[in-house]
Amino acid sequence: MDFTILNDENFLIYAASRYYNPTASDVEDFYEDLSRIKYIKRLINRYLTTGVISERLLLNHIIVIANSFTVPGALRIFEYKLDNPEYLSVVKPFMIYLNYATEDWVKEVKSNQDASLALKKV
Repeated sequence: MDFTILNDENFLIYAASRYYNPTASDVEDFYEDLSRIKYIKRLINRYLTTGVISERLLLNHIIVIANSFTVPGALRIFEYKLDNPEYLSVVKPFMIYLNYATEDWVKEVKSNQDASLALKKV
């Protein structure tokens, strides 16, 4: 299957093909790991509306997604699921902090300065 462009029709197949979690016992674990994207969106929405960022919680969710779907898989998943440029701009400093961002990703995605400053506290 061609995953050049992710869409609603091929996203789950792409995510499943990148999924690696030796402790996962069933398909529910896969969906639980995938649902962390929703939590990341909620945390970013809260940050964008209130100015309060939960940097450690965001880090934890990003690490779990990268560990479960591989780092390149996580980057593609973030690009597709966090379709708002503001969301990606908040995630970018975390990806750089964790040394997950590729050179192309760093160039393409704008970075949120407040999120970068919050990471300096960690």
